[in-house]
Amino acid sequence: MTETARNVADLVSASALRGPQHAALIDATAGKQYTWSQVDAAVNAQAHALAAAGVTPGDRVVVRLPTSPEFCAAVFGVLRAGGVVVPAGPGQPLRELERLIDDSGARLLIGDGGGADITTLDAQPLDIEAGNPFTPLTGDEDLAVLGYTSGTSGVPRGAMLTHRALIANVTQCAALRPAPVTAGDRVLLALPLFHVYGLGPGLFQVAGAGATAVLLERFDAETALTTVRDHRITTIVGVPPMYQAVLAQPAERLGDSLSTVRLFTSGAAPLPKGVLDAMRNAVGLPIYEGYGLTETGPVLTSTLVGGFPKPGSVGRPLPGVELRLVDTDGRVLDQDEDEPGTGLVSVKGANLFSGYWPDGHHGPDAEGWFRTGDVGYLDAEGDLHLVDRAGDLIIVNGFNVYPHEVEKVLGELDQVAEAAAVGVPDERTGESVKAVLVLRDGQELDAATVTQHCAARLAKFKVPTIVEFAEELPHSATGKLARSRLRLPQS
Repeated sequence: MTETARNVADLVSASALRGPQHAALIDATAGKQYTWSQVDAAVNAQAHALAAAGVTPGDRVVVRLPTSPEFCAAVFGVLRAGGVVVPAGPGQPLRELERLIDDSGARLLIGDGGGADITTLDAQPLDIEAGNPFTPLTGDEDLAVLGYTSGTSGVPRGAMLTHRALIANVTQCAALRPAPVTAGDRVLLALPLFHVYGLGPGLFQVAGAGATAVLLERFDAETALTTVRDHRITTIVGVPPMYQAVLAQPAERLGDSLSTVRLFTSGAAPLPKGVLDAMRNAVGLPIYEGYGLTETGPVLTSTLVGGFPKPGSVGRPLPGVELRLVDTDGRVLDQDEDEPGTGLVSVKGANLFSGYWPDGHHGPDAEGWFRTGDVGYLDAEGDLHLVDRAGDLIIVNGFNVYPHEVEKVLGELDQVAEAAAVGVPDERTGESVKAVLVLRDGQELDAATVTQHCAARLAKFKVPTIVEFAEELPHSATGKLARSRLRLPQS
């Protein structure tokens, strides 16, 4: 049971005790399957290997492996050994990897070091006999994961997540009805597990329930649909680009391949308009959307709380999570008005991080509240609607411009496949709006047409003064638009 876990790796040992022969991890690419007993043995072996390499409680260990059973055993092994997991993407450029190693002070890396100056250790295989047990050396308020933020609005920072915070979020999610993951579920994890969304609602949730994770190293719609059908997947933990790619497949293929699925969930970035209805029309099931951050372990809200998906909303707070909207001075906004107030999302709960590495600065305040940096409003039913990131806000002559509002108008142009709006310095107005557009294949569009379209639909100060075109827009590993990279001229 998650309530008795002190160390996140206890989730594995508890599942091994309850169902030792129950399938835990299935490597869909390699065609290999491992039980919870085997996973627990591999975690023990990894912990012993780390201890032999000199790792002591509190030491940071980078895990740089693709989505795989070895990644899972390595993460839990580090945690059981008392180390702090620093997840890193296997395709992360050397320069970014070196910065992460330097900032975290990591002394060891499991997986491919990519040429970085750090001692590396191989991941333990999972097809091993049960060896010596390893008693976890840390837990509760000890640091478990140093999760670096995506850096979509600046330089990535390490969010300090304790065992308490991560286990609390597993418990909070498990309290939802229907439960996102149960022991009988086969869960498709085609997410990057090094991202906190794949790690928490994905891997940790599966371990907490004693379910079965079916792992795909890389997502593509064709392979994913075949995997869902062949392994009789019941739950899919996804991100918007995954669902968009799936919906581009023939309708008859979707009905056949997704017939065993009982629950679709999505997070990490907003679902584009129409995806919710398209999935419901295709297979008769909706997608339940959630919201969270690395700093919150990560899930804060879900439309599962209210019991039904609502287009444009990310739902209500999970059990044990409090949420309110505040102004820039921290004053709570009045939500009793006819028109809901838009404000900064502020949250409180046992799942919150302990501040940013290394000194814990800018974490929850003395009363436990943390301002997320997201802007939103609550509708009459208490469901949260996100407007934008506070850091992405554009201020023109003192007036607020939310990029999302401009992007919606740009998206109305038939030629536009994707659009982004960012603020750029302007000597006259402080900032002005720049639009960067990706056109559909074979389409043409000029800047003047874009400006005229926006001028007819937006206030003058919201109309882009610069229009640029690009082959593609930058996104994070989970599909979130990285607007900060677009403030520079596009070549």
